[in-house]
Amino acid sequence: MRVDMWKICQTCAVEHEAGAEVCRICADERQWVPAAGQQWTTLEKLAAAGHQVVVRELEPDMFGVTVEPEVGIGQESHLVRTPAGNVLWDLTGYVDEDAARRVLELGEVVAIVPSHPHHYGVQVEWSRALGGVPVYVAESDLQWIARPDPVIRPWSGRLEPVPGITVRQLGGHFQGSGVLHWAAGAEGRGVLFSADTIHANPDRKTVAFMRSYPNRIPLSPAVVERVTKTAEEFEFDRLYDNFGKIIDGDARAAIRRSAERHIGWVRGDFDHLT
Repeated sequence: MRVDMWKICQTCAVEHEAGAEVCRICADERQWVPAAGQQWTTLEKLAAAGHQVVVRELEPDMFGVTVEPEVGIGQESHLVRTPAGNVLWDLTGYVDEDAARRVLELGEVVAIVPSHPHHYGVQVEWSRALGGVPVYVAESDLQWIARPDPVIRPWSGRLEPVPGITVRQLGGHFQGSGVLHWAAGAEGRGVLFSADTIHANPDRKTVAFMRSYPNRIPLSPAVVERVTKTAEEFEFDRLYDNFGKIIDGDARAAIRRSAERHIGWVRGDFDHLT
């Protein structure tokens, strides 16, 4: 597809067909449309403004992918390298030939998986740049795709794109919100890439569970318990969120402690402290 046949929401950096008048993702209660109204951009405009993709090693066989200056909400993607091929988790809202070259120098990318609609980014364009890699989108979130394309493949529940990597649908933030488990990460202790399905807090010891982070909409105790129990199917010691925050040890227990705290506050257990 020619670039002039699609455009990018300037607020969330998700690609849209050219005829779109408003970004439904930003118009949803979990996000926002700027006070000045809907604004669009293109890869050409972003390139002219000096944006570039930065790839940096975060630990052996795992790399962070960001855009500088930031585009959209400024999320960090993660590339995991395995003997069976590499997996790109979450997508930035910008890609160019140089970015694709540097990513492919780390090995063939065999699967692209966004955690949820806020991180669709320019997922079809990333696929094109990397040679037509399949993009796996949770079936219950297909309605949020604003640039349909044959490279998009639906999945539900559990996905194993390569041995040693499992993507699990947890729901909560979005119905299809997922996490990625990398068994070999953290020197074999396991890594969970949680995006903001389970969002790391600035204290690096706890996490948050929200329907909307910018608009402060919490999840119910029942949903938080379900999300936590599903994450506990995996063994992991380290957690990476989608904005560069890390819980570097005991992350599985940190999720459970945080869930119990969230549930207690929402249920009213700590009202005597307010």
